Amino acid sequence: MALQPFRYPAEPAPAPPDARRALGLRARDWTWVALAVAIGYVVLSVVSAIGVARELGREPTAAELRRAADVEVARRWRAWPAGRIFPARLAYRTGADEVEYAVRAGISPETDCATAVEPAVAEVLRRHGCRAVLRATYTDQLEGVVVTIGVAAFPDQRAAHRARQEIPGSATALRAAPFPGTAAARFDDDARQTGTAERGGPYLVLTTAGQSDGRPARAVAGRQPPGDLFGPVPQLGHTVAQTLSTRALPDCGDRDWQC
Repeated sequence: MALQPFRYPAEPAPAPPDARRALGLRARDWTWVALAVAIGYVVLSVVSAIGVARELGREPTAAELRRAADVEVARRWRAWPAGRIFPARLAYRTGADEVEYAVRAGISPETDCATAVEPAVAEVLRRHGCRAVLRATYTDQLEGVVVTIGVAAFPDQRAAHRARQEIPGSATALRAAPFPGTAAARFDDDARQTGTAERGGPYLVLTTAGQSDGRPARAVAGRQPPGDLFGPVPQLGHTVAQTLSTRALPDCGDRDWQC
């Protein structure tokens, strides 16, 4: 009988791993982690959307309305038409307390801060951040007095206030703006006799005035002008300053407002 070679019993094959591992977690565990992260993102997005909806839907606070009103006022010098800043007619009262109207002779196209005023005042405006000086010239109802009104725009009320403190109220700091073919044609810098300065919000409103015949100021130096000749001058400046600086009721739905 032939002998068969002895064979060792075959070892059992190692059992395959249950699952691939990464960072100590099985693939199935990573699936749950990914699902939890996705759910977290969804919840966060929903909460954020609800917060945005509530923020957009709520009424603005009093502080937000004031800030919006201040921003709108500060933009008026470039957002409003020139004819709104300087209307065709401005009312004033005479010594007899009668209402008369100054008529606009023209609006200057120049807006440079440095050339609209005397050099010393130009330095004051520059130091406090002057953005532009808008000018228009009016004649009183009898066309005997000519008034140039200048609106100096500043970044904010504080800057305008500081500039105002450095400019004498009666100084003829503003340069005259004559307009050929009108009653204001002869009103040049030599004819300036008086002036005013008034702050309204972020604006400094300057005026300078003289007589329409163009007589030099030196020719009438020391003389008292007849009656209340220049009485309308501060009134006209005040009207422009008040119109520019009076806050309007904010309209957050209007694109001109930033609520």
